[in-house]
Amino acid sequence: MINTDQIKPDMPVVCSEDGQFAIVDHMQGTNTIKLNKDKTGQHHYIPVSWVSSTAGGKVKVDRPGEQAMAQWSTSPPSA
Repeated sequence: MINTDQIKPDMPVVCSEDGQFAIVDHMQGTNTIKLNKDKTGQHHYIPVSWVSSTAGGKVKVDRPGEQAMAQWSTSPPSA
């Protein structure tokens, strides 16, 4: 289980292949990470369930970057 208290703003988000594909904006509730805006000005959201590690000051997810970017959301989950 990931300790979400360790997920902080400005942490790099890296894929299972160790490539950075995003930066944490902040935690959105207890189960979602809001990411900084991309180059088009769009925020994205990923579920905490994707996170496999927060070691080394990075949020590592359990999938390749291309897959993560294809599956992330452009709106926060509804309550």
